[in-house]
Amino acid sequence: MPQFKIPEITVERLSIYLRALRKFPPDRVLSSEELAEMVGTTGGQVRKDLAYFGEFGIPGQGYRVKKLVEELSRILALDRIWGLALVGIGKLGTALLTYPGLKRKEFKIRAAFDNDPTKIGTRVENVLIRNTEEIPVVLPRLKIQIGIITTPAEAAQDVANKLIQGGVKGILNFAPVRLMVPKEVKLKNVDLSMELETLSYFLSKHIKPKKVRGRRK
Repeated sequence: MPQFKIPEITVERLSIYLRALRKFPPDRVLSSEELAEMVGTTGGQVRKDLAYFGEFGIPGQGYRVKKLVEELSRILALDRIWGLALVGIGKLGTALLTYPGLKRKEFKIRAAFDNDPTKIGTRVENVLIRNTEEIPVVLPRLKIQIGIITTPAEAAQDVANKLIQGGVKGILNFAPVRLMVPKEVKLKNVDLSMELETLSYFLSKHIKPKKVRGRRK
């Protein structure tokens, strides 16, 4: 693994490449241009992204799917199981517990937490919901490295603190608030409202609003 800092957007594209590659037979050989066309970028960008991590292609031919899938899985640390904890079992939290993307072999939700007495002790998708006060104690025991926050904004920082006390090194935050975490903890924010507002801004440049005509008297 390279020692210099890799741009985050490059790592995100590796995930996109991997998803595209898994659609092909393992013995298929793809050129960088073919892979680029699948994901909506350029062959030059594909080659540049992969060059950060080594030489994976066959000279004059391209990339063997099986080999590149293995290498990207290793680079993205998908050759192991990551323990996850989800905090906040409202509508979004419940939806995530049933989301197929979190049922992959590389990611396993091992614990869920909430402060609602009516939810504590129940199960969703066979995951036991515990009291949020138990987070610092339960996480080390279950070997959880990643926390997911789906609580209201006002509770998110306290939850983040508890997750950090429990030893997590990565937090995926869905709460609409800026969290303060130590530099050694990787924080990713998912703000659905902000994404929609960004889309509405760009769409407004191409779609003119309809004028509302008043009734004639």
